[in-house]
Amino acid sequence: MLILASQSPRRRELLAREGVRFEVVVRETKEEHDANLPPAVLCARNAAAKAEAVAAEFPQDTVVGADTLVFLDGVPLGKPADEAEAVHMLMRLQGRIHSVCTAVAVILPGGERRDFTETTYVRFRSLSEAQVLHYLSLVHVLDKAGAYAIQEHGHLLVEKVEGDEDNVIGLPVKRLLQVLAEV
Repeated sequence: MLILASQSPRRRELLAREGVRFEVVVRETKEEHDANLPPAVLCARNAAAKAEAVAAEFPQDTVVGADTLVFLDGVPLGKPADEAEAVHMLMRLQGRIHSVCTAVAVILPGGERRDFTETTYVRFRSLSEAQVLHYLSLVHVLDKAGAYAIQEHGHLLVEKVEGDEDNVIGLPVKRLLQVLAEV
């Protein structure tokens, strides 16, 4: 059985869209937010912690953990605490290119690991504070890294995406399916 060790409804939707059969099991883990770590390392540690917590209980199953962070100038932008922080994040992103890194930890039955990271680059439009506030009136962003969801009115913010858009949503599904097919 495939287990997704993630609370993210977006990750569930992405897997379901591809016709993947899976169950969701989530265990409490502490996410790292060390800005001194390279983006891929920080995301990989968080993804591994999520997968390992579940795989310890389900060693006979394949467990997938994932972590997505938005990075601007190498500094992680997590989930905003409130609307004011969301406005601040989006104003920092406006008119600039940032990276979205998702790390995926795949733990196979017996404990073998197949981990990978995917990075996508996103260019935001130049935005006024009024445009940012309009976007925030349409989309709940307090549970989203970087304070935005590309799949929800993302056209209001995003000018260009270089790479896998599913990665920006939270899971590079095509690459995950390739890894699962190899095993």
